[in-house]
Order: sequence, then structure tokens, then C-alpha cells
Amino acid sequence: MLNPAALPSPLWVLGTGTGVGKTQVAGRLARAWVSLGPVTYRKPFQTGVDRADHPEADASAVAGRDIAVENHVLLRAPLSPLAAARQEGRILDLPAAADWCLRPAEGRVLLEGVGGLMVPLAPNIHFLAWATDLKLPCVLVALGGLGTLNHTLLSAEALMLRGWRIEAVLLNPGADGTPPGVAEANAELLRGFLPVPVHVLGACPSNWNAPRV
Repeated sequence: MLNPAALPSPLWVLGTGTGVGKTQVAGRLARAWVSLGPVTYRKPFQTGVDRADHPEADASAVAGRDIAVENHVLLRAPLSPLAAARQEGRILDLPAAADWCLRPAEGRVLLEGVGGLMVPLAPNIHFLAWATDLKLPCVLVALGGLGTLNHTLLSAEALMLRGWRIEAVLLNPGADGTPPGVAEANAELLRGFLPVPVHVLGACPSNWNAPRV
């Protein structure tokens, strides 16, 4: 079973693609961590919104008592950061974004990626290439059902080849409606391939010690 208190800080919440539930997991982790002290959630790149308090902004779903939420770059179009920035005639300052991510904060720090691992941020620079230089560990969020074996193994391999420390792989059957038994079967297969813990995210958002977490 996953023990959130044992996870290091700062910590990235990354995903195998868009729509796998990174923000859901970030919110669950933040609420689990807050019992231990203040939490700062940081989203360096957010697309598809025009203001930090937009109801569709990921930070809005994570915010809570003793959870500070911070955004760095907001882009209106629901596209990759590179494509969205081009629509606005902007060039993303990636060194400034890296410095922003690493600023000191009170308590624990949780960072959320954008889209999948290799979503483009700038010409010839994808998220994984940029974030690797920050040298922070991560959890990897994936779907529970069809296609997750390939996507998860490819993503985990890309991370490990670049020296990332993966604290856990979290299959999120709620994101694609996968029956829990199917998700657990996929998790068991992944455990045979990966040298990291693989967990299935349970249905209860506040209980990391539920049977399938």
C-alpha cells in the first residue's frame, strides 16, 4: 500500500498522457500531506485557461486549507505549451520556469506536469528534457485499462533512461472506467517489468490505505 508520508518532497506528479488523472492524484497527495504540515502545489505550465482562478485550472481542484497553489505560465489555448504559446506570440522562458519550480517554500512541495512526458515546451525541447535538469523524483500516473501497459512501460523507461527516481506508478482506473479487477491485473503485469512499486488507485479520494491503493 502506498504511504504518502514516505514520499519525498519536492515531488513531481507526472502522467503517461493527457487525461490520466494527474490533478486528481496531486489533490489526493496534497490532502494526505497536509496532515503533516503546509503543502505548496506548483503548476509551472497550464494551458486552456486565461487566469489562475479559472474553474478549469488544475490549481482550483487542488486548493484547500493549508494548501497553497501556484501557477507560473498560463496559456489560453488547450494545446501543448509550445503550440499555445505560439498562438499568443510568446516564447516560454524555460530557465525562469525551472528557477520558479525550485524556489523555497514552507512545508512540502508538490509539482504537476503538463500532458504527457514529451509534450513540447519549446522548439526541440519537450517537458521531460526540461524537467530532468531539476533532478526531482516523481510518481507516474497512468490509466487502468487497455493500452496502459505499453504507455506505462514506455514512459517509465524514458524516465529511468534519464536517471529519474520513480517513487511509484499509480494506475487510475477511475479515469477510463476500468473495472478494479482489470486494473489490478494490469498492475500485476507491470510489477513483473518495473523495478518500482505499482499501485491501483482506490475509489475513496481520502483513504490511501483502501484495499487497492
